[in-house]
Amino acid sequence: MADELTPETPEAESEEPVKQRKNGLYPGVSDELAENMKSGWADTELHGLEPIAQAAETAARRAALSARFPGERLVIPAGNLKTRSNDTEYPFRASVEYAYLTGNQTEDGVLVMEPRGEDHTATIYLLPRSDRENGEFWLSGQGELWVGRRHSLAEAEQLYGLPASDVRELAEALREASGPVRVVRGYDAGIEAALTDKVTGERDEELRVFLSEARLVKDEFEIGELQKAVDSTVRGFEDVVRVLDKAKATSERYIEGTFFLRARVEGNDVGYGTIAAAGPHACTLHWVRNDGPVRPGDLLLLDAGVETHTYYTADVTRTLPVDGRFSDIQKKIYDAVYDAQEAGIAAVRPGGKYRDFHDAAQRVLAERLVEWGLVEGPVERVLELGLQRRWTLHGTGHMLGMDVHDCAAARVESYVDGTLEPGMVLTVEPGLYFQADDLTVPQEYRGIGVRIEDDILVTQDGNRNLSAGLPRRSDEVEAWMAALKGSQG
Repeated sequence: MADELTPETPEAESEEPVKQRKNGLYPGVSDELAENMKSGWADTELHGLEPIAQAAETAARRAALSARFPGERLVIPAGNLKTRSNDTEYPFRASVEYAYLTGNQTEDGVLVMEPRGEDHTATIYLLPRSDRENGEFWLSGQGELWVGRRHSLAEAEQLYGLPASDVRELAEALREASGPVRVVRGYDAGIEAALTDKVTGERDEELRVFLSEARLVKDEFEIGELQKAVDSTVRGFEDVVRVLDKAKATSERYIEGTFFLRARVEGNDVGYGTIAAAGPHACTLHWVRNDGPVRPGDLLLLDAGVETHTYYTADVTRTLPVDGRFSDIQKKIYDAVYDAQEAGIAAVRPGGKYRDFHDAAQRVLAERLVEWGLVEGPVERVLELGLQRRWTLHGTGHMLGMDVHDCAAARVESYVDGTLEPGMVLTVEPGLYFQADDLTVPQEYRGIGVRIEDDILVTQDGNRNLSAGLPRRSDEVEAWMAALKGSQG
């Protein structure tokens, strides 16, 4: 990575002299060089830009937000860059609330909804183009010469269908503002500080909850993006199967890296840390170290999802025999999980309770555990006391969208205790996990973990499995893996 002259922010750069890096190679900037860098640059302003694909949807979402909080100023920040180490930052991902309402993904952005009678006027506040007159564009660590061109405010207005203003002037304007205000907290400390005497935690939480519940039912654009994410994820799983021989020669990280390549080529990123858990690591629910061996005879639990450029993520899990064939005990456990998932998916329908798919899947798993003699029945007793949870561990699914665990701030009565509606997208992902040190089960079970997860859209008359492109039944999985390996040569 090149060594820029200063780490100053654009705002600080315009107000303070340039500060040199302590160990920078240049002692300073001559007046002649500073003057030279001001001129000789082509006009790169873009004209006639088409609005972003979801412009109509983001406008409708803002209208719903406006109707919920008439007469109140609403402030929704994108967030700021976060330091990874010293002067390097993590890749930026805008807050879901901000991206959902604007489609914009740049750091430091803020959406402000100003009350105008019964409605609101929405303005998007962004950093303008880097200033070439004061040298910001090449002297600031976040100047465009270092991190790339950003859209001008005029370009942003064309793209997002909103008036755009300079965000560097926003904090002071908010300090001077009067009237009721709500802000989405946790993303921009500077904006929150400007509003500290105007907001309350309770009112701000109501705003956060509303925006979370607004995402429970997906619009057509969102469903299309989720299908894109799933389709890329299917290809990522195929990539992994094709390189399992190389993973056996290295580690789980080869699997993680293989899937990541697909995510970066076809999407924005992975939607969450990939779980590439081989052997007994499959019994650790969030195994993201991915540094263990991949051995023939073991199972590989791969839980991964591609995130699209608009932040919608898939969340799919398959448990695969590393050498392409399930052993008898592996197949026995896998088939039990498959049957539980089948029961869970069948329970996903409009008008049904959200909990129905979880209850249906858990019942099947409890029945198998009793049948195998691992827990004493009857099944009703097992379910009442939750005894199956020693081996099933987690809930059977969750809402899916711009967050892998989407709509997390929604009220319990709207989510877990709610009713399914067409347009909702959720995962169905039962599992059985027999820890390597679990002395309550026979030796042959220990170290085996199985999860099968698919992304399910609630439709008008039932459901649609968005990830049906990946086989689930054990014999189909074996045939699929053999075909992929055979296609290599």
